[in-house]
Amino acid sequence: MLTEERYAAILKILAEKKAVTVLELTKALQTSESTVRRDLTALHRSGRLYKVYGGATTIDNNYSNAEEDMQTKWDLHPEEKVVIGRKAAELITGEDFVYIDAGSTTLHLIDFLTDNGATFVTNGMQHAVSLLAKGIKVFIIGGAVKAVTEAVVGTEALKSLENYNFTKGFFGTNGISPKSGFSTPDADEGAVKSEAMARCKSAFVLADSSKFNKISPITFAGISSATIITGRLEDKKYRDYTTVLEGE
Repeated sequence: MLTEERYAAILKILAEKKAVTVLELTKALQTSESTVRRDLTALHRSGRLYKVYGGATTIDNNYSNAEEDMQTKWDLHPEEKVVIGRKAAELITGEDFVYIDAGSTTLHLIDFLTDNGATFVTNGMQHAVSLLAKGIKVFIIGGAVKAVTEAVVGTEALKSLENYNFTKGFFGTNGISPKSGFSTPDADEGAVKSEAMARCKSAFVLADSSKFNKISPITFAGISSATIITGRLEDKKYRDYTTVLEGE
């Protein structure tokens, strides 16, 4: 199959599925993984698709107001989230007073923590339980619990955050784009993210590659407000807007 024929086949599959993995394409095109990756890179650079970790999505598949539950999120991009969590944990020292935002990627961060003396504050129910299980000192902010993401939100949560000044904060996001910054589907959750990030000396957004070039309804921070920690950065333009740390 000629190069342009492969390009056409890849774009046809994407048009039908909206997202596709490298493995699916190697089987469909009966070609090597290295060839598929090279084709995806070329199509990404020409603006015909968006290359993400392990595959690609359509360019027009960049707006979403959907909010999956924690279990569904946990099952998405698990290998990359482990890489991101490990990288983020390396940044925490015993002198830190840390905020951890609710979310599946930030939950992976806890797996790599040790009780080195750092203190943590979170709005994530699972996060608080996981930190306690490791014998780590943790505070949970007060407020209403959002069922879907198990995050503490609302007026009481915002008021609780007024008492804190964090050395570092680690946040999840549903979307990242140069124009719309970091975004989330829920206004209440976005307000808590904004307030917590504003109280951090250094803020980090943990995001797998599927979050790039995506936009959700509520922007909670501009793209330059935080360092991004990801697995592998496919679109290098993001380095023009903020610092990006790659886990591999």
